[in-house]
Amino acid sequence: MPLCLTAGMVAATLAADAFTLAWTHSIEKIRWEEDWRVEKTLLVATEARIRGTGAGMEPPPGAVFESGVWRYRPALAPQEALRLTHSPHTAGYELCVAGRCSPLAEHLPSIGANAVIELKACP
Repeated sequence: MPLCLTAGMVAATLAADAFTLAWTHSIEKIRWEEDWRVEKTLLVATEARIRGTGAGMEPPPGAVFESGVWRYRPALAPQEALRLTHSPHTAGYELCVAGRCSPLAEHLPSIGANAVIELKACP
C-alpha cells in the first residue's frame, strides 16, 4: 500500500510500504531514526535508533547499544497518521525509502513555514 503525504492543499504519493523517518535533535544535534511499515490502513513502528544521548534523549529500557547507536523497538500502537511540523527554526525531517534519503519537504514543494505534514497509508 502506498504512503500518502499531505500539508494543507499540497499532496504527494510514494510507492513505499516501508520507510525511515529521520531528524536531528534541535538542541543536542544528534540524529534520530524511526523505521515504519505501512500495514493496511495503519503505520507500524518497527525499530528506532538514537545516535547518541543527551538532554531528553535517554534510550528506553531494553535498548541495545551497537556500533555507536542505541537500537530499540518503539512501544507505540499502530498509528493512523504521523503529524510532523515543518519549521524554519529547526532542521527538517528526512524521509528514506529503499535506502535513499531526502528532505521530507522536497516531496511537498511549495509548503509554507510551520506547515503540518501528515503521513498515512493511502486509501
